Amino acid sequence: MTEANGFQRFQGTEGYIASKPLIDAVNCAVALERPLLVKGEPGTGKTLLAQHVAAGLGMPMEHWHIKSTSKGAEGLYVYDTIQRLNDARFGEGDVKDIRHYIKYGPLGRVFAAAERHVLLIDEVDKADVEFPNDLLRELDEMRFTVMETGDEISAKERPVVIITSNNEKELPDAFLRRCVFHFIDFPEPDLMKEIVDVHHKNLDATLLDQVLIKFYWLRSQRELRKKPSTSELIDWIAVLLRSGVTNKQVEEHLPFIGTLLKNEQDTEALSQFEESDSKLPSSWSELGPRYQQ
Repeated sequence: MTEANGFQRFQGTEGYIASKPLIDAVNCAVALERPLLVKGEPGTGKTLLAQHVAAGLGMPMEHWHIKSTSKGAEGLYVYDTIQRLNDARFGEGDVKDIRHYIKYGPLGRVFAAAERHVLLIDEVDKADVEFPNDLLRELDEMRFTVMETGDEISAKERPVVIITSNNEKELPDAFLRRCVFHFIDFPEPDLMKEIVDVHHKNLDATLLDQVLIKFYWLRSQRELRKKPSTSELIDWIAVLLRSGVTNKQVEEHLPFIGTLLKNEQDTEALSQFEESDSKLPSSWSELGPRYQQ
């Protein structure tokens, strides 16, 4: 996507429907050259955002998926001592040159790249509480030193850094101060219709209406431990279309509930509702004032 002006560089893509506040947050992060920290419940498109920012800005992307065992140093580089020992033992490789055994991680590759990248640091809250602090200096200075060789790697251009969090752990204040922050609110029905249209073009309007009524009704049930997300809605619609289910059938009951609810407590709660002969909502007005069309 071409740059509209000095600030509005990212404007969304055809494959990712972004709200104006989210677009503004991305452009703030790009303009300030600061990481963008994105929070929101699972399934709201946090990870996909980075892919579409990269596409929208015409940049390559590196993905660093964080695990509970991840350490900050691994994102910069690792020194493959095992490979060097094996090469020394079997007489393979130039074991005298340590640089052959330095393997850059996602952060290191982005810093060493000749062109500007988008770097996704995905689910930062899964790691140890000290993990974000370990990244502070490198994210500030955009450089690091390979201790084994003394080589300094400095980014030619500051990457666009997008960091996602599911709020599993609190992030340190010093880390938060260095970020632009955005919380992705769960889409309202009008925006959700646009999102669905990206994945299921020209879906029958009556069927879509019934699908969304049932979906938002499910999300409003306090008994549910895990509310269905956007990605689960997209999967549910795909199953409905492939099975030939009609809008009338969706109006009367919830088929293929396993695509929406993902634990036994929630499916049991829905079963109890159905056994009570309570009527599922079939119009927006039945969902309350918030969903009046």
